[in-house]
Amino acid sequence: MLQKSQMWKAVAMVTKVEGSDGPKDYEALIRVIHERYDTMSKGYQTIALYLTQNPNDVAVRSVNAIAESCGMHASNFVRFAQALGYNGFRDLQELFQRRLSTAAPGFEARVKALEGELGARTEQGEYGFLRDLVVRDVASLEALLADILPEDLSRAAGLLEKADIVYLIGQLRSAPVVDLLRYVLTMLGKRCVLLDPSGGLATHMARTMRKGDLLLAVSFRFYATEVVNVVQEAVARGVVIIAITDSTLSPLARGAEVLFPVPEHAYTFSRSLAAPMCLAQALTVALAARLQGNDEDPRIPTVTNR
Repeated sequence: MLQKSQMWKAVAMVTKVEGSDGPKDYEALIRVIHERYDTMSKGYQTIALYLTQNPNDVAVRSVNAIAESCGMHASNFVRFAQALGYNGFRDLQELFQRRLSTAAPGFEARVKALEGELGARTEQGEYGFLRDLVVRDVASLEALLADILPEDLSRAAGLLEKADIVYLIGQLRSAPVVDLLRYVLTMLGKRCVLLDPSGGLATHMARTMRKGDLLLAVSFRFYATEVVNVVQEAVARGVVIIAITDSTLSPLARGAEVLFPVPEHAYTFSRSLAAPMCLAQALTVALAARLQGNDEDPRIPTVTNR
């Protein structure tokens, strides 16, 4: 039986032998990447993730600069493009350049614009770190506002409202997001269960999920194995899933009724949770508006002042 990398190479060879061209537009290219992603080698999966998460950068940066961002040699990107039926990376890049003419600014462009507004960084040490973090967080929040579809927010709020029990799972860096969701959902009177990893019981607890319940899963690369397993359990049980993750290629995307892709952007110290935390808050406010019949000024009760 062929290994994944061998299967991908076989597909590439057939493509080249038959002389077929690659996808003709950006949307078709993304569909092909999604279809073939599971059969790609780890290296090609890394390239696929970068292409889908950073389309604006792919349009304007050189292949050498893009490859350096992924810790790879440029030749890997050339071979990736050829495996999809293109003569080289430049042919693939043209699709991203055409898309760019109608696209919103990318993350790095937003960072540069904000830095221009604030002026050149002159602070060193602690305050300089704060400034850099604020700039990148604001850029992430602007991208969130541009990328999230209103109909997805509305759909997710409706599913949360109808759910009998809301199950929550998020581990490692995602844990603060589900902790916030558990607190607010509880204060709104929703029955919710946090699938806590303590004692290795999360997967076993997930087996109590039933149709009529909802799983809200949060995970970013590298995806926690237990979170992926719980999502698969939910799919098998016919449980509705809302997923907050970093890519449409994430394992959480499969089977999700509503998917919120929130790309993470590299930073020298850590990756920010500003955007996913803001999205989590937006979901709970949208739910509060429905539960309270108040579209103008919904309120989140607190422990000290309900």
